[in-house]
Amino acid sequence: MPDSGTSHISVTQFFATAETCGTIKRASYTGRLFHCMKTEQQHRDEIVHFGKLLHQSRLIAATDGNLSVRLDGGRFLCTPTVMSKGLMQPDDLVIVDEHGKKVNGSREVSSEIAMHLLIYRRRPDVNAVVHAHPPTATGYAAAGIALDRALCSEIIVTLGSVPLANYETPGTPELAEALAPLVAEHDAILMANHGVVTCGADLLNAYMNMETVEHFAKIALVTHLLGKQQTLSDQHVDKLREIRMKYHNHNQVSAAQGKD
Repeated sequence: MPDSGTSHISVTQFFATAETCGTIKRASYTGRLFHCMKTEQQHRDEIVHFGKLLHQSRLIAATDGNLSVRLDGGRFLCTPTVMSKGLMQPDDLVIVDEHGKKVNGSREVSSEIAMHLLIYRRRPDVNAVVHAHPPTATGYAAAGIALDRALCSEIIVTLGSVPLANYETPGTPELAEALAPLVAEHDAILMANHGVVTCGADLLNAYMNMETVEHFAKIALVTHLLGKQQTLSDQHVDKLREIRMKYHNHNQVSAAQGKD
């Protein structure tokens, strides 16, 4: 059901507005319009909210993880370094330019901002990035095992698969380079001996992708403990990929019409 107080527009109105927004084209995800309509303060509040959720859900510990969103004018709002993401306030966040240089904020930017900026450059449809260390999924990353087996139909529909990027030192350009070959086709990536990075059309989507990765990792772990994995056939996977395309197309139209 539509949320009360939400402004609804037709698909035609959406694209008319999108053309004037500058950063949105017809081929882009429709959710981008609603992302760019939010104020900077709303984005700050969302990052604080999802930072707390990551901590409460035990997807991160201590000062782990980082989150960011795309702003206008080639700017990005991101979490600061060396701070618990469960204890942040909106004013703690930092704004950087497209090169990672701080342009606003009293704290220092995360050393892993290069990873975020790579994803934004390679994926114009992406408006939010989340990096965390979910225990089970990170266990797979530390074991050198990708989460790319066709075990669950829901995962194929929502994420497709979750590949494994080679290990590189966190906070270095080499880490971003390790992700580069995988970013275009995947919304979630395991980083060997490190953690997980997810992205999405908005911060809610990126966060939910992180939850989904950890949920799938737990299911996959159970199959390992049971000593058997019954994977879906290629034919079934192809059908699920068709559903995935319809699912994403439906979400795009629903976003444009203000429906859930």
